[in-house]
Amino acid sequence: MSQGDVRNIRRDHARFREIVKGRIKRELAKYLSRGDLVGKRGKDKVAIPVPQIQLPRFVHSTKNQQGVGQGDGEKGDPVQGKPGRGQQAGKLPSEHVLEVDFTIDELADILGEALELPRIQPKGQEKILARKTRYTGIYRVGPQSLRHFRRTYKNALKRIISSGVYDPDNPVIVPVREDFRYRSWREKPIPVANAVIIYMMDVSGSMGDEQKELVRIEAFWLDTWIRRHYRQIEVRYITHDAEAREVDEHTFFHTKESGGTLISSAYRLCTQVMQDYPATEWNIYAFHFSDGDNWSKDDNEECVEILEKGILPQVNQFGYGQVHSPYGSGQFIKTLQELTGDWENLVLSEIQDKTSIPDSIKAFLGGGR
Repeated sequence: MSQGDVRNIRRDHARFREIVKGRIKRELAKYLSRGDLVGKRGKDKVAIPVPQIQLPRFVHSTKNQQGVGQGDGEKGDPVQGKPGRGQQAGKLPSEHVLEVDFTIDELADILGEALELPRIQPKGQEKILARKTRYTGIYRVGPQSLRHFRRTYKNALKRIISSGVYDPDNPVIVPVREDFRYRSWREKPIPVANAVIIYMMDVSGSMGDEQKELVRIEAFWLDTWIRRHYRQIEVRYITHDAEAREVDEHTFFHTKESGGTLISSAYRLCTQVMQDYPATEWNIYAFHFSDGDNWSKDDNEECVEILEKGILPQVNQFGYGQVHSPYGSGQFIKTLQELTGDWENLVLSEIQDKTSIPDSIKAFLGGGR
């Protein structure tokens, strides 16, 4: 296979991926609500099922052809061997599903373009520094590992030509010590922003599997977008009923619901987790999902106090997503609505069903914080 063939294949492959990306962006609402994407996530890639996109293939022309295969033939002639009985063909087309792998970054870019999300502006970015090596010039001395071959060769060639000993028929160029040139470098401090995401979810008796599935899908897309903007991400998970506990990811999404609800227990634990991530060095994102059914008015007031004194002053954003449940009162979001005028980093969203997920994601990520 020639280099030209390879270039053509790469060009066609890139064009096909652009077609697939366009298809996904046009139908993003459908993909945002698909729970199976979470299960198809690998370490760095996600398999996206794209129906009704055909791969390029050869189609043989029927012009000036007769019979079966080649040569003469009549309708009904068997192709090979004895004729047999087959099943009647169906008349409806099948749907072909093609799975295309996208990196997490590519998926985040598709999400951002489709929902017109602004880029996140990290908070406290100047406080975290990394070292970046940058080549700044050419010097006469240095280690052999930094020798600049092109500059060395040009100096040797100029020296030989100027001395009159250059032979075009035998162009042997041997550098001497004075010809050598070396790259110089220095380390430059650059800002690097890290982030932590703290997820909290109500697992009381009124939060069933349907509600937890909504949370699981939304958390996947929130993760995808936030990870696109930070070098390092840590994720912590808190579940709560009348008591809060920190758990791993699998337990977070698969805990069986039971018991009553005391939301303040989750907020108190959240403030303890945040102590591991100073706001001067970390960008903190906290998301709480519940059906809005809390134990009492007194606990609502305690939640407000914890938010205003311990959480909201420290976080880039606090997002509260209230998922619809036939058993929940849905009152807690009304308590938080009274705070939104004072805290722009407090964002609220109501998630009725899977069709509400795109609007909820845009509400949470549309501030660029």
